[in-house]
Amino acid sequence: MSEAAERSNFIWDAIEEDLASGRCTKVHTRFPPEPNGYLHIGHCKALVADFATAEKYGGLCNLRFDDTNPAKEETEYVEGIMEDIRWLGFDWNGGLYFASEYYEQCYQIAEDFIMRDLAYVDELTQEEMREHRGTLTEPGRNSPWRDRPREESLDLFRRMRAGEFPEGSYVLRAKIDMASPNINMRDPAMYRILYQEHHRTGKDWCIYPMYDFAHPLGDAIEGITHSLCSLEYEDHRPLYDWVVEMAGFREEHIDKHGDRSRGPRQIEFARLNLTRTVMSKRYLRRLVEEGYVSGWDDPRMPTLVGMKRRGYTPEAIRDFIDRIGLSKADSVVDLALLEHCVRNDLGGKALRMMAVQRPLKVVLSNWDEDRVDTLELENHPDHPEYGSRQVSFGKTLYIEQDDFMEDPPKKFFRLRPDGEVRLKGAYIIKCEEVVKASDGTIDHLICSVDLDSRSGSPGADRKVKGTLHWVNAADCVPLSLRLYEPLLMADEEVDEDVEKKDFISRLNPDSLQELQGFGERGLESAASGDTFQFLRIGYFCKDSDSTPDLAVYNLVVGLKDSYRPA
Repeated sequence: MSEAAERSNFIWDAIEEDLASGRCTKVHTRFPPEPNGYLHIGHCKALVADFATAEKYGGLCNLRFDDTNPAKEETEYVEGIMEDIRWLGFDWNGGLYFASEYYEQCYQIAEDFIMRDLAYVDELTQEEMREHRGTLTEPGRNSPWRDRPREESLDLFRRMRAGEFPEGSYVLRAKIDMASPNINMRDPAMYRILYQEHHRTGKDWCIYPMYDFAHPLGDAIEGITHSLCSLEYEDHRPLYDWVVEMAGFREEHIDKHGDRSRGPRQIEFARLNLTRTVMSKRYLRRLVEEGYVSGWDDPRMPTLVGMKRRGYTPEAIRDFIDRIGLSKADSVVDLALLEHCVRNDLGGKALRMMAVQRPLKVVLSNWDEDRVDTLELENHPDHPEYGSRQVSFGKTLYIEQDDFMEDPPKKFFRLRPDGEVRLKGAYIIKCEEVVKASDGTIDHLICSVDLDSRSGSPGADRKVKGTLHWVNAADCVPLSLRLYEPLLMADEEVDEDVEKKDFISRLNPDSLQELQGFGERGLESAASGDTFQFLRIGYFCKDSDSTPDLAVYNLVVGLKDSYRPA
């Protein structure tokens, strides 16, 4: 673990109290994603909490897919989530499970609840149930079917399972307290009828348990000691405990692993909120389905597959999660901190290369047409063991358009008319003439080169203030450079009336910009996923969209914040 990860938090304090008191003798956690989409950075907080906590205490962590809503669940998401977890460096040493494995056991527990007068089959419609539920200040009203004889409820529940009734006609509800100040305890639904084929069980079932019923039972069945979840489930904890207790798991027993257990303990922590980032899986699904992004792995998406494709590293993401820590208080973390962690990680290991985003041609007037120099450039300034590379230098070069100004302000240390700069690892050049096109725009520059100023030569000691990156026009490769900004506009960029509208109205129109530039010849042989620091620009990762004729590179992160934080 990192130094940040080793710092204690209120969850670990609670676990240590449980171990000291004998409430549990080992630590067993679980990560319970729903397979209805890909994991995003918000899930990472829970993921790291679950796996790192088990790791800290030498315990086990299960991966359990809570697949209780077959309408939106797919095997694709199951496989993608497993790959993401492994990519982050974790493994489910407690085993791989699915909530659907417990359907029969959950059903038998539900029948037992009915016979113990803890549940009943209701006929109220969803609208009628909402009307009976009451409000935060007013108690709910009992359903007219609440006192239905147990035998009748059991018969109806079995016929629900047999597929005799249409969707919405019946629901199994827990019988708790319609006057409870906690709305979640006002006879919540346990089962509903749903004629939807399941990605694992097929058409075996036409009734499915609700999350608040299946989830605590899954934890209890698997012998989970600590159920770590986000703060939104704090109000659900009394229901969680009620289900576990009524099902008999609060009594001391030996769990499936042979350990003494009194059932799981739920502990909540604040979820991750990130500035200028969509953090709802429902919203992310909409971005994909309505074509606002190219897919779940679009590099602008906060999904792990998107971040991986963009070039974020698992080490940077885990460092970020460690830094923000676990707390009870809701807060919003600045996206700049995540970028800092990525930049910090890549700075020490990404090889350096040169590329230009917006090329401006430079012709060297005193350089022979056929002359080509071969220069030796370091691959990393802090790691000589990374070696060096050879770069060719010829008569015609490309520099960045932004590195030249005809009428520059003071302290502009790049190229200007009659001004001099050093080209990285090469020579000092001087701008002699600005050649313009018929429309008045700059076509190219004519420069002279100080032939005695080559880097590493005796005449290289002459100092000039500016150093620019460049590429040799005769020996470079075309690049498609994708530059990214956050998906959402900053708060100050959004009109007040827009804030009240759908989140789509807050989408940043500049979240993707694609430029056609050039890079060193060595970039041609890079593999998809290889990441480099393009000198003076930022970190770029070669994208899977690349072709033999055109290399596509995604901006991972700039060398400094390139946008205004929210």
